[in-house]
Amino acid sequence: MNRYSLTIALLICSNIFMTFAWYGHLKSMTHKPWIIAALVSWSIALVEYLFQVPANRIGHNVMSVGQLKILQEVITLLIFVPFSIIYLKEKLTLDYLWAGLCLLGAVFFLFRSKLMAA
Repeated sequence: MNRYSLTIALLICSNIFMTFAWYGHLKSMTHKPWIIAALVSWSIALVEYLFQVPANRIGHNVMSVGQLKILQEVITLLIFVPFSIIYLKEKLTLDYLWAGLCLLGAVFFLFRSKLMAA
């Protein structure tokens, strides 16, 4: 597996755990004290970091920090939107589309040197 693919795969895993750590308690722990939710979230975030740190180290060999960050944001949106709709039962709005289009613009500008070289 090349470094781009491995980075993307690790970031996807990282984001799944991150999304549950940050937002999962909003559904599953609403009647628990916030400190309990925070401790559970921190334990989930530890697993997230076990994917995120290697992803950034591997990815930094082939991408700039800016490219890694915008890739992370795109993956975050791709994970967060289905999570918020399916798990949290949030309503899908056009704002998600606009946010996604803005991120695609950011991807273009941060990766255009690589795209033009290909």
